[in-house]
Amino acid sequence: MSTINTEGTEMLRPEDTEVWEPVPGVVTPGAGTQPPSDAIVLFDGKDMSEWVLPENTEWVVEDGIVTVMPSRERQKTPVWIFSKKQFGDIQLHAEWRAPEKVEGEGQRRGNSGIFLPGRYEIQVLDNYDNPTYVNGQAGSIYKQAIPLVNACRRPGEWQTYDIVFKAPRFKADGALESPAYVTVMHNGVLVQNHTEIKGGTVFIGEPKYIPHPLKQPLGLQDHGDAVSFRNIWLREL
Repeated sequence: MSTINTEGTEMLRPEDTEVWEPVPGVVTPGAGTQPPSDAIVLFDGKDMSEWVLPENTEWVVEDGIVTVMPSRERQKTPVWIFSKKQFGDIQLHAEWRAPEKVEGEGQRRGNSGIFLPGRYEIQVLDNYDNPTYVNGQAGSIYKQAIPLVNACRRPGEWQTYDIVFKAPRFKADGALESPAYVTVMHNGVLVQNHTEIKGGTVFIGEPKYIPHPLKQPLGLQDHGDAVSFRNIWLREL
């Protein structure tokens, strides 16, 4: 407790502003980009057992990597796979790689996407020396927010996304109570800084929110390009 000095005014001590409870839980960090002890691993290099894969998509696991099989049909009509588990606010780590052999340009070079719970897309695309519309390049909130910089590595090199996502909240009547926010680090470089998400991702038209439960699956996009992924894990916040 504080004391009163000779002038009758309160004197604070250092311990008056010390907080001892609640004590944070202990989490053991992973080595490098490996998952910490409290992470949920969605792809460990062995299989895709944490995902629901529709029949019209093909993801091949080999040497600790999962790769989307190329498809002209899915270049025209993409397919999504979704996690079996559902999530709300998360910290997400994912590593991805566009093909080393460059084919196509613009949106046809290593196109995929990470769909945060509720279908809010962070674009995956090879934008190394590859111009496209800037709200659709790597690190963008697709068709919504331009990345602060282009941090892409060369084609064929592994890239990392570290994402902090706060899910939207809806009132009982379906009205939006608070929007979603996202922070994205691309290869260790900040490209989205607590950016407000304007609504669900759409290809044509303006985004809008459609009410949904707090927890939703995480998604990956098969856009017909041979994009590879590894080391996908998240922490629930």
